Amino acid sequence: MLTKRIIPCLDIKDGRTVKGVNFINLRDAGDPVELARQYAKQNADELVFLDISATEQKRKTLADLVRKVAQAIDIPFTVGGGISSVEDVAILLQNGADKVSINSAAVKRPELINDLAAQFGSQCIVVAMDAKQIDKQWKVHLVGGKIPTEIDLFDWAKEVADRGAGEILFTSMDHDGTKAGFANQALARISEEVNIPIIASGGAGNTQHFVDAFTRGKADAALAASIFHFGEVDLPDLKQELKQQQIAVRI
Repeated sequence: MLTKRIIPCLDIKDGRTVKGVNFINLRDAGDPVELARQYAKQNADELVFLDISATEQKRKTLADLVRKVAQAIDIPFTVGGGISSVEDVAILLQNGADKVSINSAAVKRPELINDLAAQFGSQCIVVAMDAKQIDKQWKVHLVGGKIPTEIDLFDWAKEVADRGAGEILFTSMDHDGTKAGFANQALARISEEVNIPIIASGGAGNTQHFVDAFTRGKADAALAASIFHFGEVDLPDLKQELKQQQIAVRI
């Protein structure tokens, strides 16, 4: 049985870790290198680093900071933000990233997914999807959730899987930062419609929410930020609780 993964997320703005609610009202959450080191020691399965203002500011991801984080940890490391070309990915992998996460650029030029999978292998390519419900339809949003599209979340999930993505990172903007639980119905539907791993993001507030994401949402991994950054949920305790509930995790 494949183990379920717990993934802390570092949202980076101006070189600092930040966290907000529904993608707004950001507050400082600490130094990304120190947080990364702490999560590696706590047995996190992976780490995600998202330079959340790179696309909006039309600049590249912070390669120097990526390298510093990579040097501080010994767990798989995914980096996203401002990635729009094969060259961008090559630079991040050279600086210590194990995987990259693409979002807006993939929507604007879907063949980028094919290009990256062919060049680096599907296992390196995570497609992130920020979506919210509009008139009861899940619609994909771009540029850190600021720009709505008419793209249906589930159609897009199937397309990115067909194009060679290795994983999907689905963030429910409606749930993000609310600590009210993940979007389990949408998660389960994506999981049923594609055959690549799904990472749940947006809404973690307690241990039961992770249990629900893995059982009801059928997620392969669950990502969270503020509850780990501010000590509301202890990562080792979370894994022990998941194990007690018969969910396979790496302790």
